[in-house]
Amino acid sequence: MDKIKKIAILDDYQDSVRQLACFRLLDGCEVKVFTNSARGLGQLAIRLAEFDALVLIRERTLLTAALMAKLPRLKLIAQTGRLGANVDLAAATAAGIAVAEGHGDPTAPAELTWALVMAAMRKIPQYAGHLRNGHWQTASFHASHNTLGSTLKGKTLGIWGYGKIGRLVAGYGKAFGMHVVVWGRDASRAMAAQDGYALAASKEALFADADVLSLHLRLHDNTRAIVTAEDLARMKTSALLVNTSRAELIAPGALQAALEQGRPGFAALDVFDNEPLASDSPLLRMDNVLATPHLGYVEQNSYELYFRSAFENIINFSQGRPSGIANPEVLQS
Repeated sequence: MDKIKKIAILDDYQDSVRQLACFRLLDGCEVKVFTNSARGLGQLAIRLAEFDALVLIRERTLLTAALMAKLPRLKLIAQTGRLGANVDLAAATAAGIAVAEGHGDPTAPAELTWALVMAAMRKIPQYAGHLRNGHWQTASFHASHNTLGSTLKGKTLGIWGYGKIGRLVAGYGKAFGMHVVVWGRDASRAMAAQDGYALAASKEALFADADVLSLHLRLHDNTRAIVTAEDLARMKTSALLVNTSRAELIAPGALQAALEQGRPGFAALDVFDNEPLASDSPLLRMDNVLATPHLGYVEQNSYELYFRSAFENIINFSQGRPSGIANPEVLQS
């Protein structure tokens, strides 16, 4: 098996990977860290042409069939965390490129989800921002949004998707005295019921009844745009929609329109259709939106776990003992 000589780490916006303890695993390798993103097939092809291995930070860069066809030196793609729709696995396999996926921990995204719930319900960012400008107990200069925050006890927390993250968030809701209601696949609902949580009678009931509704679904063909404008229109005017999973779970344009119409009344978002989010995005000008820059996995312990796994996959591949390979058939060629 060919030795990996040149490695590119893509989209490290904060230039933080070089500060990780696990970065020492790549001592002796020629490593280039890109702290900005390239957009467009031509730019990416030029940027990545010289590398044997690429380390992807989650889904920040898309590796399409057209791009991989222009990267004849590429032998290995090392994904931080689980493989997503950002890599065309079939195209990689056809091109003889191995794709290694790692593993992660649900703690950081689950805790961020709860931080957003607490901050949005009590309007902490709005109050804190106005306080810096000398305005005491002011949530908004618009009378309709200059309202009191709300506690969580006794309210209904709806969770769509009861995987590792959803399960943690359900536990947080229970600890805060919320009535937790779960919706999802049959297996998810069965697990939630086993854990003692109520099940929504239907998707429609989930949206209509929730005071806080949090999405925890993986993005694939069956979940893309699974949340429709009709779903959002069923939500209460006082309800909060939280999305720390994937923006593409919601039909294009549906959330902004729903927020402008007041159902749901509020949103807390960590994910967006186009990232990094443009500074002129309408969402950033809405008083009823709390937005964070995709921080779900951007956390010290998580980065050490994600990147150690990715770097170990590169080392193992280079030493002829590949690990974490999602398309093992390429190893036979």
